[in-house]
Amino acid sequence: MTTAPGPQSPAEQTRVVVIGAGQAGLSVAYYLQRLGLVPGADVVVLDRGPSTGGAWQFRWRALRLGTAHQVNDLPGMSDLGLSFATADKTAPARDVVSDYYDRYERYFGLKVRRPADVRGVDDLGGPLRVRYVGASGEERSLETELLVNATGTWGSPFRPWYAGSDTFRGRQLTTADYTAAEDFAGQRVVVVGGGTSAIGFLLELDHVAASTVWVTRRPVEWFDQKELGVEMGRAAVAEQDEAARLGRALPSIVSGTGVPLTRRHRGGIERGLLVERPMFSSIEPDGVRWADGSFEPADAIVWATGFRPELRHLASLGLRSKDGGVVVARGASQTDPRLFFAGYGPQASTIGANRAGRVIARQVLLAPSTRPGGAGSGSA
Repeated sequence: MTTAPGPQSPAEQTRVVVIGAGQAGLSVAYYLQRLGLVPGADVVVLDRGPSTGGAWQFRWRALRLGTAHQVNDLPGMSDLGLSFATADKTAPARDVVSDYYDRYERYFGLKVRRPADVRGVDDLGGPLRVRYVGASGEERSLETELLVNATGTWGSPFRPWYAGSDTFRGRQLTTADYTAAEDFAGQRVVVVGGGTSAIGFLLELDHVAASTVWVTRRPVEWFDQKELGVEMGRAAVAEQDEAARLGRALPSIVSGTGVPLTRRHRGGIERGLLVERPMFSSIEPDGVRWADGSFEPADAIVWATGFRPELRHLASLGLRSKDGGVVVARGASQTDPRLFFAGYGPQASTIGANRAGRVIARQVLLAPSTRPGGAGSGSA
């Protein structure tokens, strides 16, 4: 029985804590419920966001499902009569995903706690203590036998360092900071990155910004969606899986898959908008300079340079390998049997996260209890 935390009460305890209520976290929570765990008692889902939708709720308003990466349905979503395949492609993607996830959580009674910003996880020698801050701003704690980390990457954007970056007088922001093209009206904008986010920004900024320059660290590989997409996607997933198993830093998804040459992208190329330049060598107060001495004045630099797994809250557990990653196989930590990672590495896509949800849930049910005299909750 779960007890409310308080100054005089014992710490709240549960069997499983899931951190994150995006596609990966909700998938795991769904399968745990199907396997007999009670949401809110046996399994507690903590989510940092103020609303439903995971990272989607923070994406820029102009993004539509028709132009975003494919969003696959969550397991059991068909029971609600919902599917992203038939969703409104003209509405902001963040609104559609938030609405569908809200209905999903309520329909299955997953009892997600939000906002719950996890600040750290402590090893108590058996159970783990999860410390988080709620809406009141007061830190609370929850003891759990097992932990499923499903925090994704949105909270950890990657911005490479370049000489002179701290001298730039304009605005520098990452994909996570980007809100709307109108914020750059009349400005000279440099967009850095070779993925779909960078390309989307350039297309939106066209005729809004005074000028745009596209810069990439490596040449962009365009591919025909119908012919090469599946094959390249499989290769990228295999590369991610190998890195996770060996504890290496995860490679960029885009570097392994390329960018689909859609009609919209082709139009941007034909108009001379989507023509990339190589990386500049340094940043100056009023722009960027290339190795050949050429200079581009800029009012803003948008770093659409990807994300890294958000794992800062797990730092005290010492999971990082010497190669910079965490060792994960089929969603399970190979360092600590109490930990699982959903949406990590090869599971980062929506379809990968859904498949992993079932696998992780079964492993959780088979995991031995960390409490005296305890045992697993049963077979899966």
